[in-house]
Amino acid sequence: MENAPFFTNDTIVFGILMLCLGLVFYTSSIKTSFWQGFYKFVPALLLCYLLPAIFNSLGIISPEWKELDTNGEIIEKSSSVYYIASRYLLPASLVLMTLSIDLKAIFNLGPKALIMFATGTIGIIIGGPIAILLISLISPETVGGAGFDAVWRGLSTLAGSWIGGGANQAAMLEIYEYNPDKYGGMVLVDIVVANLWMAILLIGIGKSAKIDKWLKADSSAIESLKEKVSAYAESVNRNPTLTDYIIMLSIAFTTVGLAHWGANGMSSFLSNNFEVFNDKSSALSSFTSQFFWMITIATFIGILLSYTKAKKYEGAGASKIGSIFIYILVATIGMKMDLKMILENPGLIAIGLVWMTIHAILLIGVAKLIKAPYFFLAVGSQANVGGAASAPVVAAAFHPSLATVGVLLAVFGYVVGTYGAILCTILMQIASGS
Repeated sequence: MENAPFFTNDTIVFGILMLCLGLVFYTSSIKTSFWQGFYKFVPALLLCYLLPAIFNSLGIISPEWKELDTNGEIIEKSSSVYYIASRYLLPASLVLMTLSIDLKAIFNLGPKALIMFATGTIGIIIGGPIAILLISLISPETVGGAGFDAVWRGLSTLAGSWIGGGANQAAMLEIYEYNPDKYGGMVLVDIVVANLWMAILLIGIGKSAKIDKWLKADSSAIESLKEKVSAYAESVNRNPTLTDYIIMLSIAFTTVGLAHWGANGMSSFLSNNFEVFNDKSSALSSFTSQFFWMITIATFIGILLSYTKAKKYEGAGASKIGSIFIYILVATIGMKMDLKMILENPGLIAIGLVWMTIHAILLIGVAKLIKAPYFFLAVGSQANVGGAASAPVVAAAFHPSLATVGVLLAVFGYVVGTYGAILCTILMQIASGS
């Protein structure tokens, strides 16, 4: 972030990201022993994530940087590529991938999705204080600090982010008043650890059949849903016309417009009429997040459209267009990851890694106990750690029809995020001896 990357023009940056996606999809389609063997061990989705991260690490592109203006003053600049992908393409993809959804079949997946989501939440709540206790045995100064510099105050923002999302993270910063000058270190841990964990989950998707076998999981309900959606798509399959493409994009981006309009309205209504929502130190302040309402409204509209004739556009490739948008989002998320940052603050990174390991161990243990498929483990985790921006990405990697599951669980994360983070922070304060 200190120096400007080689390319700062968003048009060029977007071109590089699309080049990455094109190379991955082209090479993964080549039927040679080398490429088939390569993608057997390195999932294509993971590579779509890692290539932009490598470009960022090499200083070719970057989501944020600092440079000098004409007066010699340092100014902060950022790329808008991720913002556009998450605010425009993500809600559009959710609509297109939800058109063919069978909501009844989603609920027929059973309670394991909620159990794994709750397990992920508990893993974050108890993982923080346990990580502090373990790291304090090796490096007490890493978890120390007093007053507004106390490390546990800063870690409260991680708890908010990893249970809910950005709005919950901001709420925790307000509630516990961590030193703003040191907040960047916590953002660093958030980016590094959360993105590393997402990369591990993506690797697991390529081996989900073997993992399910080890978990002794019954994935029949998931397979049934996938087959049902695929069968419906096949039954309405047709060669799409220009009119089909225009109408599908019209449905998608009209919904994006409505979602933004509704999100702005809901956020303003709650902020202007209820003081408890307007107070940034309140646990309810996360409900004023425009991103939360945007995702919720877009998904709701998609579900409504699945009960209309719009559902038949699945036969013209609605979910495929939605998947294109999702892959672009994956590339922009990868662009935020600088691999060099792992070594910048080893103490805090160690806390984050231990914390996430506890979260993972608990998820694996419960999945083994209740025989939950890897899909529920991965999506339940990302609905906490990644939130609404990445939970549908991971869910859609299994099948486009499953993206809605990721969104619904991520919405739960927003609801419980601040409350869970407060409980986690209380435990971290006790663990740090403050």
